Amino acid sequence: MNDARHPSDAPRPGPPLWLLAELTYRCPLHCVFCYNPVDFARHDQELDTDTWIRVLEQARELGSVQCGFSGGEPLLRDDLEILVARAHELGYYTNLLTSGVGLTQTRAKALRDAGLDHVQLSFQDSTRELNDFLSHTRTFDLKQRVARIIKDQGWPMVLNCVVHRLNIDYVDKLLEMALELGAEYLEMANTQFYSWAEVNRPHLLPSREQLERAEAVTNAFRERHGDRLRVFFVVPDYYEQRPKKCMNGWGNVFLTVAPDGAALPCHTARMLPGFEFPSVTDTPVREIWYESDAFNRFRGTGWMKEPCRSCDEKEIDLGGCRCQAFMISGDAAAADPVCSKSPDRGRIDEFVAQAQTAEPAAAERPLVFRDPKNSRALGAGWETS
Repeated sequence: MNDARHPSDAPRPGPPLWLLAELTYRCPLHCVFCYNPVDFARHDQELDTDTWIRVLEQARELGSVQCGFSGGEPLLRDDLEILVARAHELGYYTNLLTSGVGLTQTRAKALRDAGLDHVQLSFQDSTRELNDFLSHTRTFDLKQRVARIIKDQGWPMVLNCVVHRLNIDYVDKLLEMALELGAEYLEMANTQFYSWAEVNRPHLLPSREQLERAEAVTNAFRERHGDRLRVFFVVPDYYEQRPKKCMNGWGNVFLTVAPDGAALPCHTARMLPGFEFPSVTDTPVREIWYESDAFNRFRGTGWMKEPCRSCDEKEIDLGGCRCQAFMISGDAAAADPVCSKSPDRGRIDEFVAQAQTAEPAAAERPLVFRDPKNSRALGAGWETS
């Protein structure tokens, strides 16, 4: 069949190797860069335990090997230990992505006994003041305690900190904090501008000088400490000239299941208009992955428009990010505007130029914190650009 659902050049994909189980959008934090959809308050239904177990079983039968439990804050689910235990029984490598809120010694032991393999703990900054400001909560001391709990349970110490204009000048302190906590891995992921980060972009996009200084500090730290701490520094898309192979290609490796059961090729795809994303409540995972329009729409390269269609790099990046294309150009099938060949690259350059000033356009609107009230306002059409 040669149509939008089954592009003629798209080979049958392999299995969804990585299953991201977004258990809930509830979260005690209010981070200004949260990747949950800005209208999360509209999607307040959550799958029950039995349905999640069915999803785990169907995805594993299909070939999934790694399962991440995330949110919101997944520890707000009372059945987390049950889900982790079933995933472990099925043979998944299991990963918990958490703010740390709710991870007591007792619960950590229960999760360890259930078979949890890996915990990724998020920090907002290396200082109490900025960590608590950015999350709009008093959680810095709690996160320090949780880091010690993770070490006590024998899990790899993996820290994550979203880096942006407000904290990028202090990456040296973040690196030292990670070392003091005994972390094996630190991911400093510069903000990518989706969801709440896109709403707050003028506040969060660093200048080129800030970015280059932070990279130099990070590289010097690597030279001093070698393998004592593995550091990943992810540059913001806007400072690149070519797009990333987003999610390793649309519907190629990653399957996200939202709290209400919507199956998504990536965690932000729900923003795209004209899609009917299938639900695991009434459609088997195999059918979703192989047969649904939503997962076939941007597989391969047959869907591409110019300049992507004739580009000799199209197999490398597979067109980049569909959500980014939609946010900037209004067309999900357009070239990723990060690409210097895109006719919409000028919009990205405008954002970058604004970020070079000492006082970017942030003053036009205060920071918008993630909470249900703001979510309902954004979902009702609050202008975000």
